[in-house]
Amino acid sequence: MIVCKFGGSSVADAKQIEKVKAIVEADPKRQIVIVSAPGKRNKDDEKVTDMLYACNALAQQGLTCKPVFKKIADRFTSILEDLGIEKKPFVAVLEEVRQMIDAGHGAEYAASRGEYLSARMIAAYLGWDFLDADPYIVINPDGTVHEQSYENLRKVLKKGNNYIVPGFYGCDIEGKVKTFSRGGSDITGAILSSAADAESYENWTDVSGVFSVDPRLVDNAKVIKTMTYRELRELAGVGANVFHEEAIAPVIAAQIPINVKNTNSPEDMGTMIVNERASGTAPLAGVSAKKGYSRITLRKLMLFKQSGTRHALLTMLHVFGIRPSFSLFGVDSIVWFFETSQASDSVLKAMCTRLTSEFSLDSIEVDHDHAIVGVVGEGVMDHRDLIAKVVGALDKESIRLNFLNFGASDTSLLLGVHADKTQDAVITLYNALF
Repeated sequence: MIVCKFGGSSVADAKQIEKVKAIVEADPKRQIVIVSAPGKRNKDDEKVTDMLYACNALAQQGLTCKPVFKKIADRFTSILEDLGIEKKPFVAVLEEVRQMIDAGHGAEYAASRGEYLSARMIAAYLGWDFLDADPYIVINPDGTVHEQSYENLRKVLKKGNNYIVPGFYGCDIEGKVKTFSRGGSDITGAILSSAADAESYENWTDVSGVFSVDPRLVDNAKVIKTMTYRELRELAGVGANVFHEEAIAPVIAAQIPINVKNTNSPEDMGTMIVNERASGTAPLAGVSAKKGYSRITLRKLMLFKQSGTRHALLTMLHVFGIRPSFSLFGVDSIVWFFETSQASDSVLKAMCTRLTSEFSLDSIEVDHDHAIVGVVGEGVMDHRDLIAKVVGALDKESIRLNFLNFGASDTSLLLGVHADKTQDAVITLYNALF
């Protein structure tokens, strides 16, 4: 049995949903389908989820969301008409959703309704069973999947039945609607794959697999034919956004392969994501980058002589809302990189003052506009001249290297550059290594 997930672009309009029908009916093993909310039909269009967040913002101000929600309702009724589905029952459902948002049920409820309505609509079109993610998928306070979710789904899934399931959301331990992070429909698909013990998990999107570099930056960028879970996780961790990085966890234990495929070109092989790649294949999978980071650099003589200092410093960062993504350690220094959006300048100033006072620091600095670039591949540690090629290529293009982290992972080489050099660094490294 195969589990399929179709992203927002795959269900953006009636024509795309007709493609979804053709794909799932082409193989009777495709029995569980997870769908996203309708995405953009063109570059100037609005995503349904974004409009739903806007509806909630109005409701939180005590205003009705009717004007914005009408655009959402029109979007769905237009698709229903084009698919030849009786829209009268859905009009009542749409109005119920609008009233719930206006009643102040919150951002997560509002955002989840795009997937909910999409799944209800597509289930009606295909004549399949609609299975709501709430209450079966339980999401922990930290956004991870509660183990009870798998047992809940195993109890309700009946062998031989065909199901349409909304992605992106479930419920918290108290039964209130809770969402994953944006793009979380990938996680829902992985959860269903594990619960149903699927032979594979097909993730259908608008590109023919995972590219070794952003195809918007490099002409004729290559699709990675086969990569490992770890390679995908680490490539996604530094900006590659074809597949949600947290969606790997539910399928790793069962070693369910993931096939990233293109709804618009279903004959393309796409990218197969597996536990291990065959030996002798290309040592590197890809290069990617993510900007929007700030850097904290602190120094103190004999910083690590007192046990527990590093943990205490990190705890203080958490108090101020800072959760570092990357860390570097010197003899008497620590460097942390965190997402700039986590704190304002005033919060950072207060944090630096308190850290200096409580830990008697010699110095502490915060600066912005950093990017993290990753060169990813199972063969990173065996690529003997990798560092020489990386440093030499960047130096040739006068791109300053702010740090290099080699050895912390046997699957990736991480390096730091200034944010305005992000694209240049990615292109340079891709041309030098691939």
